[in-house]
Order: sequence, then C-alpha cells, then structure tokens
Amino acid sequence: MKRPVHGGDVYAAARELKRDVRQLLDFSASINPLGPSAAAWRAIKEGSELLSHYPDPACRDLRQALATFWDRSPEEFLIGNGSTELIHLLPEALQIRHLLVIGPTFSEYAAAMARVGGQISSIMARRDDGYRPPLEQIMNDLGKFRNTRNSRPPVDAVMLCNPNSPTGQVCDADMVRKWARRAARLGQWCLVDETFAEYCEEVSILPEDLPAQTLVLRSFTKFYGLPGLRVGYAVGNPKVMKRLGAHQPPWSVNMLAQRAAQLALEDKRHSRRSLRFMEQERSRCVQGLMRLPGCSTFPSAANFLLLELPARLKAMRVVSALRRQGILVRDCSQVPGLNDRSIRLAIRSRADNDRLLSSLSEIIGKSRT
Repeated sequence: MKRPVHGGDVYAAARELKRDVRQLLDFSASINPLGPSAAAWRAIKEGSELLSHYPDPACRDLRQALATFWDRSPEEFLIGNGSTELIHLLPEALQIRHLLVIGPTFSEYAAAMARVGGQISSIMARRDDGYRPPLEQIMNDLGKFRNTRNSRPPVDAVMLCNPNSPTGQVCDADMVRKWARRAARLGQWCLVDETFAEYCEEVSILPEDLPAQTLVLRSFTKFYGLPGLRVGYAVGNPKVMKRLGAHQPPWSVNMLAQRAAQLALEDKRHSRRSLRFMEQERSRCVQGLMRLPGCSTFPSAANFLLLELPARLKAMRVVSALRRQGILVRDCSQVPGLNDRSIRLAIRSRADNDRLLSSLSEIIGKSRT
C-alpha cells in the first residue's frame, strides 16, 4: 500500500535542502500561526515530573476537561495519538467494509480502509460549485448506497470532513445533523471529521446530542498548535467509544500531550486571539492571491486556502520552485477531484505570508515571459 503524502515533513526538506529546519517556512501544514497558548507552553516546560511515570491510559483529566467544555459525559470521549490514529481505528473497530467519502478530501480515510482490505467510494464536489460538498444530493441518495452494486458490499459508513481539507469548504450544521439522522435510520455510520472546526464552531454538530451511530473527530494539532505532541479525540456514544478504545494500543497518548492539551483547551483568551487573527489575515491573503494573474482561490473557513494556478502552470513546478527557496506548500495535484494546478497554502504570520505572496508573484511573472 502506498502511504499518503502529507504536508509538514520539514525534516526531509531540511535534509534535502541542507538547511536548518528553522530556516524553512512551512505552508504545507496548517498550524495556528500564533502557536500554542502560554498555558500549554508552561505545561510542556514544567512537565519533567511527568516523564518518570507511564501516562494515564484513560486520559482521565483531559476527558473530564473536554466533558466540561462540551457539557457532555467523559465516557463520550476517547483520546488518541492525533486524530489520524483514531481514523485508522475506525474500519476494524466499527467493521466498516465500504466507506463513502465526500471529496476531494483528506487521503487518510482511504488509507485506513486499504489497511483492512476495505473498499472506498467517492462523491466529488464540483469545481463549478466552488467545491461545496453536495450534502443535499448525498442525503437524498443514502438509501441507494445500501444496495449492493457491481458485486461490492453496500456502503456502511459515510465520512465528511467539515470544514473540508484541502478545499476549506463547510456544510451547515443543521444539514449535517439531518444527514446523520438519515444515516442512522439506514443503519449507516456517520463519521464527521471536525479537525478544523475550531475556526468556525457554528458548523460543528457537537453542541447537540448525536445519533448513536454518529462519531465526531477533533484534534489539538491545528487550532491549538500542538502537532508535535500528537493528540486528538473522538466523540460519540459511550458504547462506541469503548468499542473503539478496545482496538487502541496501550499508553497511546503521552502525558505531556495530555497535560498541554488540557490547558490549551482551557485558555479562552488565546482562542479568541487566534480567531481574530485568522479572520483578518485570511481575508488579507485572499486579496493578495486574487491579485496574482490567472490564479483562483476558493472560499475557506479554515486556516488554509486552496489556490488554483494559471492554466500554463502545473502545481509540481511551482511547489519545486518555492521549495528551492525554503518555502514549503502542499501539492494537491494528485488529490482525487482536484486538477494538476492545485496547491494548498496555510495561513502563517503576516511577514511569512507576504514573503510567500512575493515569491508566488515572481514565479508566475517569470512564467508569463
């Protein structure tokens, strides 16, 4: 099985370019440009006493913090080594044989199914619709997916990334809840990846009760700025969480990650600052990208933007040119449902974003001559 290619591999880039990691500008991973909260940093710096014991296997304090934050029972939460670990637990734990994904989207869903020999089908959002996920169409067609077609097993789970990566598009929370209830009546799992939802909480379905066969994934990687600690969580029916946890390796989440995530969650001031910054800087970056001749951007509610390059420019060429300058962006040309001119750009600091815009302008300008 070919492993998915992700952004954020600064170590490989540093070795290739013979540069220190700190000399690179990584726009390929969408991490909060303000970094972790001060409270999370204190937990990391003062956490040496945590290293002499095994981690809490049940992640009790973090689950209780999440329960308080969401006004839910701690039994509704399972903590994982990033949301990616939880994605890879789903097929076996829930006995998913055929997963329907709404694309273009994150590659790990397909990779998780491939690991267990499962099958995957896709319904693609259309470029002409700005890659808006066709949730209404899918909800109307859910019953059809219960029928066996072409000797394939019926679809028994549907995955939605909301906001979606790499397009940044969102689905209305009421529509997602309606879809989840419809899927439950058909006996299908409704899996909602809300990894980027902290940037637009109005699209989240977590503030209300979830149907028994609905499961939501969240992460402390993106908004909370803790990618190196690897901590994410799943939310759902306690019986489902117990079932999922039975497939998890012991001590999956280290104690520094548990403590830092808990304090990051409780730092409301840093969250407000992060939201204000992203709203302003994302809008400024969109304006800058729109001034690049021949480029197109798409609406995004997350901390990244999908950029379509001019017709004569392939993503691979631009990604390589930027990489030689020590600027890493996400090549999306191989993402099913996107074209070969698609790249994803994280929103970083104002100075970093200006450097990226300047480099892109220079590369595009040279291609026109």
